[in-house]
Amino acid sequence: MTTDQESSIINQIIGGDTQAFAVLVDLYKDLVFTLAIRMLKNREEAEEVSQDTFIKVYKALPKFKGESKLSTWVYKVAYNTSLDRIKKNSRSYNEVAIDSFTENQIKTLDNALDTLEKKEQQHTIQYCLQQLASKDSFLLTLFYFDELSLQEISQVMSMEANTVKVNIHRARKRLASILKQQLEPETIQSYERTRN
Repeated sequence: MTTDQESSIINQIIGGDTQAFAVLVDLYKDLVFTLAIRMLKNREEAEEVSQDTFIKVYKALPKFKGESKLSTWVYKVAYNTSLDRIKKNSRSYNEVAIDSFTENQIKTLDNALDTLEKKEQQHTIQYCLQQLASKDSFLLTLFYFDELSLQEISQVMSMEANTVKVNIHRARKRLASILKQQLEPETIQSYERTRN
């Protein structure tokens, strides 16, 4: 969406045009839901957070200054709403040790993933993303799946671009560790099938 289109929709919504708001929701609903479910790991809560996000977007739209893209701003609202829900629920998430994980091992796992069928690959990655802490899953989703730049992610998460880069690197190591645990049994099973 161009800046002019964003301005037009924003002005229509502020002017009370519910159809324009429906267009905005339709544009971003899948992205907001995906981010919420990555962080919350619960479908019902992700649906509630998605609704809350759009309510907050609607109420705060007159304050939107246009300093970032509308999509980046909506991501930020979704991220903060998800964080609020996590704090409210005060759940603990899996932490994976990354101290001894090397770049070479990450590349080896990347190569192992290449051998999986595309569907298996997607299923495996989605499953492993669910095992990550919410922040890590969210970061990797923004960077790799939604293809946001480091600068855009830094705006969404209110942190420096270099900090985002370091956090993505660490999240990628954690994901690689989980993938390694997931792939080793599959590799053994595959090897046993080919021997029999």
